[in-house]
Amino acid sequence: MAANPTEAGQAISDVAHTEGGTTKGSKSSQMQSELSKQRNFEEASANVGSKLDTAPGSITMEDAKAVHRAETRALDQQPPSGSISSQAQHAAAVNDSATSTGDVAGSAAASRDPNAQSQMDRQANYEDAASKVGGKMVNEPGNISKDEADLLHSREHRAFGQTEKGGLAAQAQHQAAENEGATATRENTAPSNSSAQSEMDRQANYEDAAATLGQKLANEPQNITKRDADLLHSREHRALGHTEKGGLAAQAQHQVAENEKS
Repeated sequence: MAANPTEAGQAISDVAHTEGGTTKGSKSSQMQSELSKQRNFEEASANVGSKLDTAPGSITMEDAKAVHRAETRALDQQPPSGSISSQAQHAAAVNDSATSTGDVAGSAAASRDPNAQSQMDRQANYEDAASKVGGKMVNEPGNISKDEADLLHSREHRAFGQTEKGGLAAQAQHQAAENEGATATRENTAPSNSSAQSEMDRQANYEDAAATLGQKLANEPQNITKRDADLLHSREHRALGHTEKGGLAAQAQHQVAENEKS
């Protein structure tokens, strides 16, 4: 169970006092970020939970994605099977099928429809792949392969009709690209000329910026600035010759846009 907001706030205040104030990267700043993620999840969970109890036929894919995103951030991993995210995604899939088939009898009848069952199967396939890749992303990201990332991307698109920008599939593809780059670097560690050395320098600059900003995205996304995002975008382009759609730079730019709205 989550800590009482007043107690959590007091704990953060006590730690900040001990540290001499809340600063970027400090323990109190990280605690505040975790508390914010937990509160966002509780709010999304309460909203969707109320709909599931009183009007499950009104659950939309947007509702399901919102609570899934909030729960993933709160847990720092993919939600388990049977979680409120999973329930919401199932209800949204049934409702979408009921709408597309014009079944006015509602979601109970839609659940017996072959189209609804097919959608549920696609959802189950996605959740299975997401659980496996999500576990790897947490415990052994260096072993994420392109095949695994592409499979998750495909299943997400089949389940939802699109892939979420900055979502798990995008993160996995970015990690797979980094892993392939690391392998290529190890296979060619001795630069034959100044051009190769320059390329290595650009790669090192990008990895340095990516590590710094990746930490910010994980612990204090609200402090990501446009300058941070633009620097990473520039270094990624210089190192790779392009910027990856849904990659870390794209996630940072998306976060900046979110921060500017708030």
